[in-house]
Amino acid sequence: MYDYLIVGAGLFGATFAYEANKRNKKCLVIDKRDHIGGNIYNEQIEGINVHKYGAHIFHTNSKEIWDYVNQFVDFNRYTNSPVANYKGEIYNLPFNMNTFNKLWGVITPEEAKSKIEEQKKAAGIIKPVNLEEQAISLVGTDIYEKLVKGYTEKQWGRLATKLPAFIIKRLPVRFTYDNNYFNDRYQGIPIGGYNQIIEKMLEGIDIKLNTDFFTNRKELESLAKKIVFTGMIDQYYEYKFGVLEYRSLKFKNEIIKDSDNYQGNAVVNYTDSETPFTRIIEHKHFEFGTQKGTIITKEYPSDWKIGDEPYYPINDRENNELYNKYNELAVKEKNVIFGGRLGTYKYYDMHQVIASALKEAEREFANV
Repeated sequence: MYDYLIVGAGLFGATFAYEANKRNKKCLVIDKRDHIGGNIYNEQIEGINVHKYGAHIFHTNSKEIWDYVNQFVDFNRYTNSPVANYKGEIYNLPFNMNTFNKLWGVITPEEAKSKIEEQKKAAGIIKPVNLEEQAISLVGTDIYEKLVKGYTEKQWGRLATKLPAFIIKRLPVRFTYDNNYFNDRYQGIPIGGYNQIIEKMLEGIDIKLNTDFFTNRKELESLAKKIVFTGMIDQYYEYKFGVLEYRSLKFKNEIIKDSDNYQGNAVVNYTDSETPFTRIIEHKHFEFGTQKGTIITKEYPSDWKIGDEPYYPINDRENNELYNKYNELAVKEKNVIFGGRLGTYKYYDMHQVIASALKEAEREFANV
């Protein structure tokens, strides 16, 4: 008999298991994949740590969270500075003075602000009714057409005029020559990859891989007093109210042996509509690698259906209302804790996943 059956060996499940184990609670962690780590898993190919499920850059403003992850691994000084490729034109992201200089030849912040305001005024949008109008009302037509429209339509799989305005509440516009994508105080990549974090969190804890909770649900539930569930909440309740929607991703890796540096940057976004993928990741740049050859991954957003990997919750009004129905059941559960992106139907960054797991652990073990 275990104290906790933890469904999912990703960041939420591993953090909760680590905290439970510290308090002498016996845990069994299961995962349907053949590895631990969830979506932050690194696969080593040709001596390079490949981010198997998309680029993951750790960043946070919380010293508490930063100190927490640094107990498991040292981080390098990697700074996320993606660039956008629009039909062969290269622009810095997020939108900053380097971007505006390339677009319009402006030099000062006042010139850039004036140009954006001029375009917003010319568009004459008073009350945006879709994503396209919302974006133009925030950053003007040039930035929208070259750096927002194509990328967003590929990401969501529908025209920007058919997407609700609230998806883009704000767009980061920076009137300094600063290419650092994040404003957070702490940022970096684990030296040697993310796997070390999960491995150390789960040290001494029983793990079963290639184990699908739903294939043998009754037997697995009987093994523990409580369950920590990080899978899809609607699947847990057998989709009784309907199916929550996601966007999925497909990844295509290429090993390039005749070049040590394919694109000169870890992340390059392709913002035109014609290119079928949204970005190319060159993994060695996350760790300033000097290996021979290089590996790139092209990232293709795709429609999601049951059986596909769910990556991004579609938090529109209909899906959020559906999630609330499931959550009403979840909060009544005395012996089940739901966590992570899928268990709470929220888009979380890594530091937010850890913070939420620590909060659940604190609540659970308040009297221990």
